[in-house]
Amino acid sequence: MLWQPLTASILASVVTAAGIFTISRFREWSKGRSVYMMSFAAGILISVSFLHLIPKSFSMNSSSPGFLLAGFLGLYLVNRMMKMYFCEEYECEPYVTGMIPIIGIGLHSFIDGLIYVVTFKVDVLTGVLAAIGMVLHEFPEGIVSYSMLKSGGLSRGRSAVYAFIAAGLTTPLGVLLGYPFITKIGVPQLGLALAVSAGALVYAGASHLLPSIEKENRKFTVLTLAVGVLVAVAMVFFKNR
Repeated sequence: MLWQPLTASILASVVTAAGIFTISRFREWSKGRSVYMMSFAAGILISVSFLHLIPKSFSMNSSSPGFLLAGFLGLYLVNRMMKMYFCEEYECEPYVTGMIPIIGIGLHSFIDGLIYVVTFKVDVLTGVLAAIGMVLHEFPEGIVSYSMLKSGGLSRGRSAVYAFIAAGLTTPLGVLLGYPFITKIGVPQLGLALAVSAGALVYAGASHLLPSIEKENRKFTVLTLAVGVLVAVAMVFFKNR
């Protein structure tokens, strides 16, 4: 049903808007605390992917391992190629600091919308498990989007608007555009799509969120990461009961 992934994507947009508003009004407070939400989200995303999404996709299609790798490497290559293109074609500062968030985060958020459709298509619990970590990481993503656009020379108002378009509105757009196609595929194909989604989520958690957390070097980030892992383990455990 469309309302399930669409509701999750709208909630993600609201959380993104909250992150943008907070950083624009309370800069120091939000920058100091968003890393804890980021580490909690990383714990959930990585754990849910390994404990539920990946095994589920493997049980649906024996070719899923290759598509899992494709999802991981695909998201990495998209991010890498955009950075290489802009740094070769233009001065990297401040142009890239303004354009990479618009294009990179916009594409990433659009893919999030597709992941919502895929996971909720598998079953409601799978969608909810994936959505929890994805929604939580939208708050720091909104903060990062706004901060990078602001550092690229945009005004506060334009930074907020462009950050919301890139990180917020593209997620429901991904749901609306992907839903008619994804809902028509069969179980084996859905298993492959879930594997790609899991690979993308592992990349987002392990290769995007965790390095950002380590740069902050905050005292309790390991604790909030562990809490995220424990929450994910508990949800998967009770799901299998």
